[in-house]
Amino acid sequence: MHTLKQKGVRTTAMKPVASGAGLVDGKLRNLDALMLQQAAGVSVPYETVNPYCFTPPIAPHLAAQEKGVTIDMATLKEVYHTINQQADITVVEGVGGWLVPLNQRQSVADFAIELDLPVILVVGLRLGCINHALLTAENILQKGVKLLGWVANHIEPDLHNSNDIIDSIAERLEPPLLDTLPYNPQEENVLLSKTARQILDSPV
Repeated sequence: MHTLKQKGVRTTAMKPVASGAGLVDGKLRNLDALMLQQAAGVSVPYETVNPYCFTPPIAPHLAAQEKGVTIDMATLKEVYHTINQQADITVVEGVGGWLVPLNQRQSVADFAIELDLPVILVVGLRLGCINHALLTAENILQKGVKLLGWVANHIEPDLHNSNDIIDSIAERLEPPLLDTLPYNPQEENVLLSKTARQILDSPV
């Protein structure tokens, strides 16, 4: 999103559902959603970027059940179209994984399918990620969704065979490897505003 903005592309972002949030000035805020809001080239209210926000860092449909609400797909689609009309590109970040339920009938995958969104698969490099990546990619393609490519994300500092893991996935996936992100836990802190930083110390 930062690259797109630098190129003059009008960007907006959406985190349809977020589980894992803290209070900032008395309002529930998710760190990922705040970072997306900051990175966007078009100013959009937080509640539009993140229509459903829940405190506990658990599966979104379970978090919604605890709060006594239902994540409504029609609402999410309406918000997406509202945001998308203001931009050249709208970046949508998932929650929990491709097949994670949003409600009793629909998943993250259904959101992408209903809006005909192409997907970039982010693979967190760790034990078991080869199986996870291949199964997820297979399901994305089986559902007729366009898989633009995948990103290898180093999330563990001491993963000694990460290059072998990346090669193993690349050999088995037709969609291309788009980028490899190094392990850098400090990088996100550079992007955070003072308001967003409050969440890091906020009780969940």
